[in-house]
Amino acid sequence: MLLKLRSKPKETMPVSAPVADQGEEVTTPLPRPQLISVEEAKAMSLEEITEHFKAHLNPGQYHFMKLLGFHKVKIESAKGLYYKDQNGREILDFFGGFGSLSLGHNHPRVIEARRKFGEEDRHEIAMAFLSQYASALAKNLAAIAPGDLDMVFLGSSGSEAMEAAIKVAERYQGPERAKVLYAENSFHGKTKGVLSLTDSELYQGQFKLIDDKCKVPFGNLDAIRVALDNDPEIGIVCLETIQGGGGIIEAPASFWQGLRKLCDERGVLWVADEVQSGTGRSGRFFAFEHYGVVPDVTALAKSLGGGKSAMAAMIARTEIYMKAYGKPNTALIHGPATFGGIGEACITAIEALNVMYDDNLMENAQDVGGYMKAELQRLAEKYPKLIKDVRGRGFMLGLEFQDFSKTMPMAVRPMLSVLDEKLKGSLSGFIGSALLRDHNVLVAFTEYNRNVVRLQPPLITTREHVDQFITALDAVLAGGVIKIVTDFVKSQAG
Repeated sequence: MLLKLRSKPKETMPVSAPVADQGEEVTTPLPRPQLISVEEAKAMSLEEITEHFKAHLNPGQYHFMKLLGFHKVKIESAKGLYYKDQNGREILDFFGGFGSLSLGHNHPRVIEARRKFGEEDRHEIAMAFLSQYASALAKNLAAIAPGDLDMVFLGSSGSEAMEAAIKVAERYQGPERAKVLYAENSFHGKTKGVLSLTDSELYQGQFKLIDDKCKVPFGNLDAIRVALDNDPEIGIVCLETIQGGGGIIEAPASFWQGLRKLCDERGVLWVADEVQSGTGRSGRFFAFEHYGVVPDVTALAKSLGGGKSAMAAMIARTEIYMKAYGKPNTALIHGPATFGGIGEACITAIEALNVMYDDNLMENAQDVGGYMKAELQRLAEKYPKLIKDVRGRGFMLGLEFQDFSKTMPMAVRPMLSVLDEKLKGSLSGFIGSALLRDHNVLVAFTEYNRNVVRLQPPLITTREHVDQFITALDAVLAGGVIKIVTDFVKSQAG
C-alpha cells in the first residue's frame, strides 16, 4: 500500500481559490497530502525505508551504511544491550549511540516514569510558568556537580549546550577577552558557533566561522601557557575532558591540575566539554573529577536523556552566570530554550539520574570497564600486527588498529605504506562489518582517526556482555588480515 501511495504525484494547493465577497468569510477545504501513519511507518519494509532515506534524509550516509552492511538491518525493537532485527536476530550494542545510552535501551524505570507522566496529562512547555520538572532537574544537576557549578541552562543537544557554555563565558569575560583557545582534533558540535572550535576541515567546509580563536595540541600545557603569554585577548579555554572524535584521547592528571592553576593565575575561564565523557561514562559523573579539579563551565548531553529524550545542560559557576545573565535586563539574552525544559524530557533525565545512583552504574563502569580494557589489552598482546593501542577509561574506550601496511609482511610494507593514509579506516571498517555480519555485535568509529573503533556500551554492561564481545572480536582477528579482507569483499559481492 505504501509503495502505491508513494507512486502518486504530490498534491499541491489549487492555483486559485474562491474569493470571498467583501465582509464574507469563506472556508476552503485544503487538500490532504498522502501521509504515512505511525503503524504504516512501523510496518515499512527495508526497501521502503531505503527509498525514503535516500530521497529525503541522507543519500551520502547511505553509501557508508551499505559499505559496512548496516543497510541490511531493520530494527524492530531494542531492550537493554540488544537490538532485535527483522529476522529476530539479537545484536549486542557496544556502540551505544556515541555514548547516549547509559541505561541501555528502554530502561523499565524510565519507561514507567514517562508512561505515568503522559497518563496524568502533565504540562510539557512551561515557558510562561515555573516548571517543577525543569527546576528539579536543575537542582539535581547542581547537587551532583562539584564546587559552585550551580547554575543550569537546559537544552536539547550537545551543540546547544556547548553554544551556551561558550556564550556565558564570553559574556563574563567581555569583548576584550572573547578569544577561545581550543585543541587539535577537537569535536564540540556542528552548529555554527562551536563548529568554529571543531577541528575538522570536512565539517567546517566553506562556512564563514568565528575567527576569535587559537588552536593548540591537546594536553600540551606549555603550548597553552605560550598562547596566553602572547595573546591577552584569550579569555576562554575550551577542551573535551576525553577527546571522542579525536580517537578517545586523554591527558594526564598533571595537565588538568596545571591548567586549573594557569587559568586561575591568568583570569581565564576553563570550559569542560563533557557531552560524551560525562554522565558517568568514565566511572565518575564528570571525567574531570578523576583529576581533582573543577572547571568554570561544563556541558552535558548524550546519556542525560536516559536514552529516551533529547536533553542537554550547560552548568556554570554561580558568579559567572550571574554576571552574564543575572539581572532582569540580561536574563533573556540566553534564556530558556523552547524545548530545553520540556516536561517529559526533564522527568526522563530526573529518573535516569536516580537510576544511575540507585544501581551503582558509575561503579559498574569502573569495574566492568576496567575488565573490558584489560581483555582488549590481552588481545592487543595476542595480535600485535593488528592492534596498535587500547586506551580510555570506564565505558569510553578506544581500540586503535594498525595502518594497513603494518599488517603485511616486512618485504611489502615500504611499498604499501604510501597508501596508508588513503586506506585509513579500512581495517577497522572491515572488522566492524565482520562483527555485525558474523557475530551480531555493533561497534562505531571515531571521526578523525578512522583506525580507531569507539567502544561506548551502556553503563549496565556486565562481564558476560564483555565476554561475548571479546569472543567475537577474537574470532574475527584470529583469521588474520587476509581473511578479514577476503570476507569483506565476499560480503560486498553477495
